[in-house]
Formats: sequence, structure tokens, C-alpha cells
Amino acid sequence: MKYRKDRNINWWLTAAVAVLSLTVLVPLYFTIVTALKTPAEAGTFSLPTTWQWHNFADAAAKVNYPKAALNSAIITVAAVVLTLLTNTFVAYAVARNMDKRFFRFLYYFFIAAMFVPFPVVMLPIAKQMGTLHLDNQIGLIILYMILGLGTNLFIATGFIRSIPVSLEEAARIDGASTWRIFWQIIFPLMSPINATIAILTALWAWNDFLLPLIVLTDQSNQTIPLAQYVFSSQFATNYPMAFSSYLMAMAPVLIVYIIAQKWVIGGVMRGAVK
Repeated sequence: MKYRKDRNINWWLTAAVAVLSLTVLVPLYFTIVTALKTPAEAGTFSLPTTWQWHNFADAAAKVNYPKAALNSAIITVAAVVLTLLTNTFVAYAVARNMDKRFFRFLYYFFIAAMFVPFPVVMLPIAKQMGTLHLDNQIGLIILYMILGLGTNLFIATGFIRSIPVSLEEAARIDGASTWRIFWQIIFPLMSPINATIAILTALWAWNDFLLPLIVLTDQSNQTIPLAQYVFSSQFATNYPMAFSSYLMAMAPVLIVYIIAQKWVIGGVMRGAVK
């Protein structure tokens, strides 16, 4: 009784969430069962009569999955690491200097960049990266680091401003520099925010299709989304093999989310809300 009194359950809201969750669970179920069927059985919600596990091996061979997964992993890991090392430091500089006009301008400038539709800047970005000879994996990593700055700044600034300035003042009295204060005091305290930024960057870099499409000119560097595009155009009639490939493409990022979800949720609640 005490548990019920302290934690009242909104059954109408719970029912609404349960129904809305079907919009994700039903397509996921359809994808899984289709990936394990024969082409003749595809298109229905029934379970396979025989489980075609070889569809995954066939799909991996068709799209050269190991090579595409390695390319995506290199780009994603590098983008996440560089984003954490740079975007958080920019957020710290802005958060601690919001009383100055220049830093306020930077903050609103980067936030405004979030509202610019990507098709507007898509062709100029492609032209610029080609001119600078950055139409490769390095250029793609740089773009992820820069284009995500607005969102990351918005998430991290609120959290940093909630950290007492007295901690930094005490460190300065002991002779710590700004660089040391950030890496030894502020950055460790930003663990929930860092996890949030990391997972958002990883999701974007792993699943992105447009940036690799317009930046990468060498086909040997294609990422998993690009490989999926080629696969879908060439083998669209073999739906079980295509769905097997889709499942293999999204499996790594789902595993990362399952491992880091408590830090992600904590970071969003403690950072963006504040």
C-alpha cells in the first residue's frame, strides 16, 4: 500500500506508451522474421517454416560487410574521440564566459546552425571538401566533429554552468592552469554529458548516409549505409537477404546503446534540462 501511495501509476499514459511502442516493435519483428525466411515466404508476419540462417552469411558476402563495417568503425570511433576532445572544451569556454558579448555570439551562432537544413549546405560542403582534397575518411571525420558542435554545445553548456565556480577558484589558488582545471576537474564531472555526446555522435556517424555519399569518392572507403544502398539497388527482390543485411548494420549501434543507456539518460536529464 505504501508503495502504491508513493508511486501512483498513470495507467492511461502507460497504455498510450505501450500502444505507441508497437510502432517500433512491429517493424522490428517483421524485419527479424523476414531475414530468416526464403524469398517465397517474404512479405508476411508469420514465422518462417525453416530458419534460413545462411541469409546473414550471404548478405555479408554480397556487401563485403567486414570491410564496410571496418570503415564505419574507424570513422565512428575517430569522430567520437575528436568530438569529445574538442566540443566539450569549446562548451567549457563558452559556458564560463557567457557574460562576454563575443562568447554569447558564438553560442547563438552555433545553436542557429542547428536549424539550417542540410540540403542547403550539402553542395557547398561537397565542393569545399573536394577543393581541399578532404574527400576521404579524414574529411568525413572533420565534418562530423564540426557539424555536431551546435547540438553538443547546447547539451554541455547547461551542465557546465551548473558546476560550482568555487571548485575552479580553489584549483587556481593551488596554482592549476585553465587547461589542467578542465581535464582534471570539469571533464571528469561531465561523464554523463560525455556519454550523451558520444552516443549521439556514434549514432550519427554510423547511420549517416548523405555525408559519406557526397564526401567519399573512393569506393573502397564506403561505409555500411553506402553498402546497404548498393545492396538494395542490386538485390531488391531478395528481401530476406536485404533484411539480414539491415539487421547486421544496426546491431553494433544497438549494442553500444544498451551498454551506455544509463549514462545517456542521465546526461540528457542533468544536462539539457538544466
